[in-house]
Amino acid sequence: MIVSQILKSKALDGVLTLTSDASVSDAAAIMSDKRIGTIVISDDDGKTAAGILSERDIVRELGRNGAACMGKSVADMMTRKLVTCGPSDTSDAVLAKMTEGRFRHMPVIEDGMLVGLISIGDAVKARLSELAMERDALEGMVMGH
Repeated sequence: MIVSQILKSKALDGVLTLTSDASVSDAAAIMSDKRIGTIVISDDDGKTAAGILSERDIVRELGRNGAACMGKSVADMMTRKLVTCGPSDTSDAVLAKMTEGRFRHMPVIEDGMLVGLISIGDAVKARLSELAMERDALEGMVMGH
């Protein structure tokens, strides 16, 4: 399955973003409220991705510097060097990049613009769906259907 198909199957359309001058505390509150593990940082109303901030980033900084980090801006803590994918990438390629980089969320970029966000859960769900269809096709061939 390709990324564009995965994005179409997601319940939410678009990507939740926050500006780089927002506080880490605000980001954490949004992640908690929305029950999400990351937020894309964008200073142009979600057109492009300047970075990404994950719950792991916050916990790592809390461990290093304590609760004072919650008052910092997300720009101080976000990952700026993004690993991204495109709409035509496969779920296998996305899973490989995530596994290699040890992260769980990947912005989807098309022509330099942010068009979506894929989670490892999205990619695994797509891959499991593919495997189920392959299994059903093979069973049909074996049974003569």
